[in-house]
Amino acid sequence: MKTALTIAGSDSSGGAGIQADIKTMTVHGVYAMSAITALTAQNTTGVTGIMEVTPEFLGEQLDDIFTDIFPDAVKIGMVSSGKLIRVIADKLSFYHAGNIVVDPVMAATSGARLIDEEAVGVLKERLLPMASVLTPNIPEAQILSGMDISTPEDMERAARYIGDTYGCAVLCKGGHQLNDANDLLYREGKCQWFYGKRIANPNTHGTGCTLSSAIASNLAKGLALEEAVRQAKVYLSGALEAMLDLGKGSGPMNHAFAVKGEYKE
Repeated sequence: MKTALTIAGSDSSGGAGIQADIKTMTVHGVYAMSAITALTAQNTTGVTGIMEVTPEFLGEQLDDIFTDIFPDAVKIGMVSSGKLIRVIADKLSFYHAGNIVVDPVMAATSGARLIDEEAVGVLKERLLPMASVLTPNIPEAQILSGMDISTPEDMERAARYIGDTYGCAVLCKGGHQLNDANDLLYREGKCQWFYGKRIANPNTHGTGCTLSSAIASNLAKGLALEEAVRQAKVYLSGALEAMLDLGKGSGPMNHAFAVKGEYKE
């Protein structure tokens, strides 16, 4: 069985963070492991509190994982401080981790800021150059590139700048601000568009976590990056189309929409 590791924050409402990652990896047939960077108190209406783990404890989690069940892919999500990012970069380098998917989580769907300015600098310096693929949404791509993005051409320019600057593939997600669900993959000087349909579902809590975890799962199973992205987008669309409606705010998706069998009833 292939394995995958999520390094991210815990979402007490279960819709995003490591909870979304583990659900996504599991339904993809991949054994999921987690190293928790922070506990969050949140629900569908917003984040009310964040409690970081210590760098030492995060390092201990990573040591225990890599020395026992080595992950075939790694997804990195919410990491809110530079000290934690440095620990992650050091451990991934030491253990020669591969198939690293970085979702540069900087704000929740509700708009709450989840990372400080110093951490953004460390992220750029230490973690992005290690990534196999980076999955920023439009606001995150604007921060990382320093460019305004309002058109598909802007997405291409920003993705090219980020990819060339940090030496990684970039999947720039268009659904956050532009009126479509088309995503752009920039890799080794070439742009490839993945076209999708916008789904009229206001419950989008955890979409970024889910997509990046699906990509990591597919990479763990040996798929090429382009196919890993394509299949991940199909899965995300299915989870949204299931039209789960929970909570008073931007609710979660149904990660198990395709699960069938005796235990579901």
